[in-house]
Amino acid sequence: MQKKLLLKFSVVFLLLLKLIPAQASAEAKHALSFKQNIDTLQTGLSLYLVDENQLPIVGAKLVNTKNKKSGVTDNNGIVQLAYGAGDVIEVYALNALVFKTEVKIGQSVIVVNSKNPGVASLKPVRALFDQTVKQSLSTMATDAVYTNDLIKSPQTSIKAAITGRLSGLYTNQNSGRLGSEGRTDGTASLISLGSLGGDAITMSLRGQNPVVIVDGIPRPLTIFNMEEIESITVLKDAVSTAMLGVKGASGAILITTRRGTKAKQSISFTAQTAFQKSLKLPQSLNAFQYATLYNEARVNDGLTPVYTAADLQAYQTGSDPQGHPDVNWADLITKPTSRFNHYTLNVAGGNDFGKYFVAVEHVNQNGLFRNSDINTYDTDNTYKSYVIRSNVDIQINKKLSAGINLMGRLINSNDPGYGSQQIINSINATPANAYPIYNPNGSFATTSSYQNNVYAQSIGSGYIGTYKRDVSADLFLKRTFDEITKGLWLRAKASIYATLSENTFRNKSFASFFYNTATKAYTQYGTIGTQNNYTGINYQGHSDYEELALGYDRNFNKHGISATVLANHDNSFTGSDLPYTVQGISGKAAYNYDEKYVAELAFGYNGSNYYPPAGDYKYGFFPAVALAWNINKENFLKESSWLNTLKLYGSYGKTGNDNPGYFVYIQRYFDGTSTYFGSTPGSNTSIFEQVLANPNITWEKANKFNLGLQATVLANKLGFTVEYYRDKYYDLLMQRGKNSALIGQSYPLENIGQSRYTGWDFKLNYQQNVNDFSYYIAATGGLQQSKVLYQNEVNQPFPWMAKTGQAVGQRFGYLADGLFQSTAEVASSAKLEGYTAQPGDIKYRDLNGDGIINQLDQTVIGNTKPLFYYGLNLGFQFKGFDFSALIQGALNRTIYLSGNTEWAFQNNGFGQAWVQNLDRWTPQTAATATMPRLSIGTNINNEATSTFWQHSGNYARLKNVELGYTIPNSLTKRIGLQSIRVFGNATNLVTFAAYDRVDPEVYNGNYPIQRSINMGINIKF
Repeated sequence: MQKKLLLKFSVVFLLLLKLIPAQASAEAKHALSFKQNIDTLQTGLSLYLVDENQLPIVGAKLVNTKNKKSGVTDNNGIVQLAYGAGDVIEVYALNALVFKTEVKIGQSVIVVNSKNPGVASLKPVRALFDQTVKQSLSTMATDAVYTNDLIKSPQTSIKAAITGRLSGLYTNQNSGRLGSEGRTDGTASLISLGSLGGDAITMSLRGQNPVVIVDGIPRPLTIFNMEEIESITVLKDAVSTAMLGVKGASGAILITTRRGTKAKQSISFTAQTAFQKSLKLPQSLNAFQYATLYNEARVNDGLTPVYTAADLQAYQTGSDPQGHPDVNWADLITKPTSRFNHYTLNVAGGNDFGKYFVAVEHVNQNGLFRNSDINTYDTDNTYKSYVIRSNVDIQINKKLSAGINLMGRLINSNDPGYGSQQIINSINATPANAYPIYNPNGSFATTSSYQNNVYAQSIGSGYIGTYKRDVSADLFLKRTFDEITKGLWLRAKASIYATLSENTFRNKSFASFFYNTATKAYTQYGTIGTQNNYTGINYQGHSDYEELALGYDRNFNKHGISATVLANHDNSFTGSDLPYTVQGISGKAAYNYDEKYVAELAFGYNGSNYYPPAGDYKYGFFPAVALAWNINKENFLKESSWLNTLKLYGSYGKTGNDNPGYFVYIQRYFDGTSTYFGSTPGSNTSIFEQVLANPNITWEKANKFNLGLQATVLANKLGFTVEYYRDKYYDLLMQRGKNSALIGQSYPLENIGQSRYTGWDFKLNYQQNVNDFSYYIAATGGLQQSKVLYQNEVNQPFPWMAKTGQAVGQRFGYLADGLFQSTAEVASSAKLEGYTAQPGDIKYRDLNGDGIINQLDQTVIGNTKPLFYYGLNLGFQFKGFDFSALIQGALNRTIYLSGNTEWAFQNNGFGQAWVQNLDRWTPQTAATATMPRLSIGTNINNEATSTFWQHSGNYARLKNVELGYTIPNSLTKRIGLQSIRVFGNATNLVTFAAYDRVDPEVYNGNYPIQRSINMGINIKF
């Protein structure tokens, strides 16, 4: 495989060398041209217009109010315009004034606020395969976020950075684990060896898990240096993703990294440090409370108490810490705060010949756990990363250009030898009175009931280091053929990506001892082990990608034509798996008349090698069509003073989702020893048939409809986008519910399911300048409803039991009807099958009226209203000060609480108890109790899935807030610097939740979300 890849790149580089002209003097000419360009910028003949992300603004009109000269910025954001110090320059976007500034001595760059709807409308729309489209000519449903917003919090995960900032995208974080990356399993992804952040944030784009594409190449990397990203764009409808073919149904996330610009060199260095604190840890009971409630639970179950009055007094007074311990395991093992240090350096610049962008990043993040002086090594969970990226573009001659992107990354993470989440689970499962930390002789303490000291798990189990290495290289060549016909071009691209993750095991076993206070004897549990010293590969993988594209872009008076057709081959493998290959052709063609009416066609025709072969591959065809109407260009609106743009657009198409599994059309068999008599395996080998093969498996499909309205009004101060979508997914893979056990084997997944997602996406932004004060407000969100149209389920005797017709993933359970208050109420009510209820138990509704509570009484529980998610971004700039805030949240969602952090005395009665259990039902608290009576171990009635444990998940979170100050330019120039900005920001600062006992995203004992308070400085040279 490596030889094949080297051969591919050798061919590409030979082609590059062959096409480079012999006249090396061209380079000198380009260099001279660049020097002249920079000179003109300094001498007041040209201006460079950019936004705060340093991205050029194309198509803006600049007017010098002194000499009345004007010009329009080109594709590099440069306008030829004579000016002098003190001249006032007005910037117009879409024929409306958006900004004006007085030119300072030596100034050549004008920065405008991209929050202005008019300026934002001048930015090109990012599309698949490195294509860009003018905003007015786009028919696609998209939204984008840029560098300046991404870097406002110390994040390593793009999922965290884009939360609440993109319309149609809903994220949910169910763990706050550090940014270490793990393997992405599943051959259904375009590349099965990519990495997802350890923060466990799920992304849902109109209800689907989107494909991630980096610089035009399918590569689901989501841990990034935010300063190296130019933009993140979501593609939501059929026409925007049709060219993905069998991977287009779920939408796409486009990550575009920054590139150099035709401007003098700029250097930016940022250093920041953050303090982090965990949010909403479960609140356990102290030893006295625990023992009191434990006695009560035993009495409720008809057992005798185990703690005497003397025991309770010792727990309450702390008079016998060895025999009656009271240990807060969470406070002992976890730290109140941790650190996050982040450093970035990037350099960018270029001329007519070459442009470059280079970025370097280092992250050093500590975790939850305390270290101990007994070790010479770190047992905290930590994360360190080192990343370098280089993007270079070269204009070899007027017709031939090339580019190469290189990325290298090292990630080192550390975990206690016992495992971070496992230790958190142990903390949540161990009561305060289980055992003391140490015995009198200094050994780790325990008892026969627990046998595993939690503190020893944290500091005495050694450590495990994970070392991850990623490297990627992308190369492209582009040749224009204007000599054949103007606007014709050809581009070739090749890419490789390799990843390796290995674990270095320095973990060890440990012993804990039970100390008998009466006999003074010690009983050992566990083994005192030596520390391991070996390395094992966690996963490794490789991918290669090749693409050849032919395009044509040209205008004929009022007629504009744009077309692209390409062929690509995407091949990847992980570990010992056979390669997973997706290949095919795709294309897109667009026509516009006077930029008023736009029509677009797109298609994908591809397939993968995981399907039954038809030739070598099985292909599918996925077409889409779209129309757009720029209504503001009509004669009856041309003279409108309040309307700047108004576009109506819509699309419809068929898309695919490649979810075949690993060669599931082949019947597979595995061998193993068999047992003929008794329970001891025999020495003979038998062949076992696996899940039945499905020779008819094919891709899942979706018919997607989108209708949108986009406008900017009031002199570009107000802009909005509203979209309605209706997507039908069919041929979904699922197992038949009407299975028969007679065949003695599991049924395969089949293409039989159907579902529908409908909803609205919206985006509203307002920006205004008042002298030196500029402010903006931007709101994004979505309203989403799903419905199961068909799934093969058993015939249900009652309509409330049917999953068909309900929301996708809808929870089913019992309808709780309060708590039983008396034995008379228990006697007169329906009984849970196999259980004798008592006062204080949860009462359920008998839906079918047969006097028995069983599966026939389970129905839809939880919120059935459409999910509504939103983000509100606001801020201002005043002279050198800047402020921004992001509020993010969701409505019409529910959370379900269960397990060791919700119920008392789990794990056969040895588990923890919690603050909420103090509000349990007793005869004395019957009128105010919020929790059922206490029991020891599992209670099949009270722990059944029901509405009792379901709560509102509605919340609003102050996700990010930042305040910065840029030192006046007159001062920084004295020390030879372009700018200095100091800033402070906070992440997850405040959360308002409808049910605020737990965090609305992380609950049930997962690694908690972190609140961070961050300070930093940015210096530009």
